[in-house]
Amino acid sequence: MKTKFTRDEALSLLKEHNKEHFHVQHGVTVGKVMRCYAEGHGYGDEADFWEICGILHDIDFEEYPEQHCQKAPEILKASGAEPELIHAVCSHGYGICSDVEPEHEMERFLFAADELTGLIWSAALMRPSKSCKDMELSSLKKKFKDKRFAAGCSRDTIREGAERMGISLEELMQVTLDAMKASEDEINEEMKAL
Repeated sequence: MKTKFTRDEALSLLKEHNKEHFHVQHGVTVGKVMRCYAEGHGYGDEADFWEICGILHDIDFEEYPEQHCQKAPEILKASGAEPELIHAVCSHGYGICSDVEPEHEMERFLFAADELTGLIWSAALMRPSKSCKDMELSSLKKKFKDKRFAAGCSRDTIREGAERMGISLEELMQVTLDAMKASEDEINEEMKAL
């Protein structure tokens, strides 16, 4: 799968519709995690597309929180996005705010990784290092089990994402944590520059 967007264009579009630092950082983080997964699981030739889907997945969230995944097609079409990109973006909200089902492995990973990256980032901020680079899987699993911690991160969605991918919850956690560790410095540098 290919897209007309360059990474810089996708980031510019994200920033046009999302002014809060947190929302931009979340898009960049999910994009990096998507790229790492693509490169590590036989989709290296599609890594740009995977990353751009990750960057743009919440394009409408800040401006239209009550119509999340409903306004995204309109915004993306107006920018010339391909139907495949629009489908992927809408599919990450399946069963929550969208009836577009994740079909491709990329869409299933996006569905799972969206909530999980939020949980990992929240857990990292509680650490003395404020980083996920020194986080162990066992620590993440404890945070996952504590329903009061980062309560807005849906454990059910994360579990469903692992099931849709045909992998264990632990495997999903490990691959996502590894991707966030590998890209954390790059994300931090990019966010400082914005």
